[in-house]
Amino acid sequence: MRTFLDCIPCFVRQALEAARFAGSEVSAHEYLLRETLGLAARMDLSQSPPAMGQIIHRRLRELTGVADPYRAVKQRFNRLVQSLLPDLRRGIRGSPDPLGAAVRLAIAGNVIDLGVCANLSDVELYVAIEQGRREPLLGNLEEFPQAVAAAERILYLADNAGEIFLDRLLIEQLPTGRVTLAVRGGPILNDATREDAEAAGLAAMVEIIDNGSDAPGTILSDCNETFRERFAAADLIVAKGQGNFETLSDVPAPLWFLFKAKCPIIADYAGQKLGAHVVMRSQAPPCTRALAASLLAADESRAIESDS
Repeated sequence: MRTFLDCIPCFVRQALEAARFAGSEVSAHEYLLRETLGLAARMDLSQSPPAMGQIIHRRLRELTGVADPYRAVKQRFNRLVQSLLPDLRRGIRGSPDPLGAAVRLAIAGNVIDLGVCANLSDVELYVAIEQGRREPLLGNLEEFPQAVAAAERILYLADNAGEIFLDRLLIEQLPTGRVTLAVRGGPILNDATREDAEAAGLAAMVEIIDNGSDAPGTILSDCNETFRERFAAADLIVAKGQGNFETLSDVPAPLWFLFKAKCPIIADYAGQKLGAHVVMRSQAPPCTRALAASLLAADESRAIESDS
């Protein structure tokens, strides 16, 4: 997915919010915004929004000297969602469709996206989770259980901190021993890293890898070799969140996107209504493992050439 003009105001808003999370002086905010505007003026709109976001947030971290501006708020949402797990787990166990119930909760948790709403309150999260338990799911939900049952190697791409505790509820419904969880390789917005996955207790359940990238999505050419190998070998890739959809929607792989359509541009691109809870099989052409491996190799070659 390319970057649209409507994305640029969001980059500017995120820059100001990130500066405030970093605790920088008010006098520095104007400078940080001017830096962001300069980067926006030079950005390549053929790249995905997360590629642009990566560049901007790297610069902001460099200027503020704060490696993870969102760390405190990520930990707050981790604690908050963790406190809800016993009740939510009981609801899943009592459901006639535990997998579907877990999918609904995992998607409801996608509201914890501070790139979209930096001031999400506890009450707003409670309401989103409660409503998410009853929210219609749009896309290919009826096909998802069959895809899960048939998969021997499942790669689960996490999205945000806090949300990752609800991902755990879904992972508990997936076949034991078949799941690898992938998180971001470094801090970016409130995206989940290994620290968040371990806080959610997932290290005792699945293998955790990081993708080696600090982009708020999955840019394959920016990911490490271990992640790319797992991606190419997976029978089923569960990609949580808008950032993963933005970066992987055109990739020929056995992808299933689970997200809340919080942005009108993304909703329109996905063919869904704004606010929809989406379970969507990739619309990219089918891809064999051999072809996937060759595409990943081509991406890696391009990345090496651009660095040289």
